Amino acid sequence: MMPSAPTLPAGVSQESLLQALRPLCWGAADILRAYARGEQPPHGFAKALSVDHGGEGPVSAADLAVNQWLLDGLQNAFPSAGWTLLSEETAKEQLTEGVPLAAEWLWILDPLDGTKDFLQGTGEYAVHLALVHQQRPVVGVVLLPEAEELWFGVVGDGTWCENREAVRSEVRFSDRLALSDLTLVASRSHRDQRLEQLIEALQLGGSKAVGSVGCKVATILRGETDLYVSLSGKSAPKDWDMAAPEAVLLAAGGAFTHADGRALLYNTGDVRQAGCLIASHGKAHTSLCEQSAEAMALIDPGFPV
Repeated sequence: MMPSAPTLPAGVSQESLLQALRPLCWGAADILRAYARGEQPPHGFAKALSVDHGGEGPVSAADLAVNQWLLDGLQNAFPSAGWTLLSEETAKEQLTEGVPLAAEWLWILDPLDGTKDFLQGTGEYAVHLALVHQQRPVVGVVLLPEAEELWFGVVGDGTWCENREAVRSEVRFSDRLALSDLTLVASRSHRDQRLEQLIEALQLGGSKAVGSVGCKVATILRGETDLYVSLSGKSAPKDWDMAAPEAVLLAAGGAFTHADGRALLYNTGDVRQAGCLIASHGKAHTSLCEQSAEAMALIDPGFPV
């Protein structure tokens, strides 16, 4: 059953929110693509200085520019909305360890997810925006600048992809059900021995390496792959890595949980999303979780899934 969404904050309609997000997202895409190519970015942002010339390089410049563009844009579009804005770039100033933000409605932003891929030129980087209500995501936006895909997910109303002309294409989950047929989408860089052992234990049908969590989840939404596994402890992904990808997957009817079935929670006072997290098209999710939990009990008995 598709989860139902609470109403948006007072004075904010779904249509007004989408109308504001579209130009903000495509503007962010243009900014990132310019920095990725060493070109002059639009909207008045300065060209990146190289580290040799006293700058921090294109990643930091792009991060900060898109962060400012999105935060200013949301604030200007909805000056009286009753929400708080949090991004990866502002987290150090805003957050106190162990203390959740006093926010019923919270935007969680990642202006550039997939920095290694951004630098390496693979094109597999993304922008994440998620609106969280009482620790659970209700709206998610995953922007893939190089693919020119803008994924919107509204929990209770579905998920779709738009191009720059706002022409929609629908989610196309695969029909694969048996674990031996499922295709895993995995990281190129964040893989350790435990994850390799877990993948081997699940005996899946194949795997595909893709950067950025947003890009990974998009492959599930397109039907190219079926599941993604995150397995980590202290160096775990953060709220801004997972909230928007979870929202678009959840709104599409997929699932994104801990291996023991627990929901991911946001704004808990700990931004780390640690444990064995499984994202999937939902059709074999229970079996995936059960077998993953059993396998992890043998691979690393003390690991909290």
